[in-house]
Amino acid sequence: TAEWGAPAPSAPEPPRKRRANGLVAAVAVAALVAGGIGGALGFWAADSSDGSSSNSTTVAASNSPKDFKRAAGTVAGVAAQALPSVVTIDAQSGDGEGGTGTGFVYDKEGHILTNNHVVASAADSGQLTATFSDGKKYGAEVVGRAQGYDVAVLKLKNAPDGLTPLPLGDSDKVAVGDSTIAIGAPFGLSNTVTTGIISAKDRPVASGDGSSNKNSYMSALQTDASINPGNSGGPLLDAGGAVIGINSAIQSTSGGGVGQSQAGSIGLGFAIPVNQAKNVAEQLIKTGQPVYPVIGATVTMEEKTGGAVISDQGAGGTPAVTPNGPAAQAGLKAGDVITKFDDTVVESGPTLIGEIWTHKPGDKVTITYKRGGKTSTAELTLGERKGDS
Repeated sequence: TAEWGAPAPSAPEPPRKRRANGLVAAVAVAALVAGGIGGALGFWAADSSDGSSSNSTTVAASNSPKDFKRAAGTVAGVAAQALPSVVTIDAQSGDGEGGTGTGFVYDKEGHILTNNHVVASAADSGQLTATFSDGKKYGAEVVGRAQGYDVAVLKLKNAPDGLTPLPLGDSDKVAVGDSTIAIGAPFGLSNTVTTGIISAKDRPVASGDGSSNKNSYMSALQTDASINPGNSGGPLLDAGGAVIGINSAIQSTSGGGVGQSQAGSIGLGFAIPVNQAKNVAEQLIKTGQPVYPVIGATVTMEEKTGGAVISDQGAGGTPAVTPNGPAAQAGLKAGDVITKFDDTVVESGPTLIGEIWTHKPGDKVTITYKRGGKTSTAELTLGERKGDS
């Protein structure tokens, strides 16, 4: 099973379901258990009625109005409002493999926001289908995707009128302890709603899909709302129903229950902050390709280095510090250890990248670094890189 997502140092698993035998087996087990209970209850009813037919009692069912509504702000109220704007994404690749993830309506034109890893296998030569909570299905195509951010935008084919985009919150104003609501399709179980709280903010998460050496990085919102494979790309909502993040990764123990091919939630879920996801989505809708802020230096990915160490050389033997790039102009050199990015402590290369990518090209930042045991600071203006390399 491919692992997806890891707060340094360990690697979480992607909350995306591959259509393996796991769900089928789990459903089969559940059906057998339910059948066994039904059989036992049936036998008990027949046995107890023998010779005692005069002791039966009829209990009237309560009359609950069909249009009974829950108050706005309750979990049920938020779920009822949000569910019609959440879709289950079925991705069929060109070679017949399939997977299930989640997405949500981004605008009235029919754009759907989701994770890149949900749609990557079908982006070039596959088929994508979005199913709404009322069962209506629509074909979809990729508008743009950002592997590094793990964000993708789809466009519904023949999008219906009257789409209701989910309102976007402000992930910068989220506080630890705030209530959260996650909606998705864990293990293919569409329209599943779970609740929790924000457990932590700015959690460095490096993720990979197991099929390539390319990773995604985020400074994530951590939540204990139950998130499992299939939740990927779905919205993480606040108590008012506004999107504060895109559910993207889980930390999970190895193994799993009977019939499961993937491990499940242990209460450690990670979401891309919506402020970052919105910026990426707007860029993808506008140009079809992502834009990344960069410092113009290659850093090592080792953990427990006390910071982000600038490498001796870059990819393909290129200089680790780009000549005349932002880092070079700020005076940084190979071997320097970056320990802070503005006010955020940097513990490793993935932490630094996640923090850089919360900004935009042109932003001015302060870099704290160590060289030869001496700590110094430098002002740096972020450059840009277009597209996934």
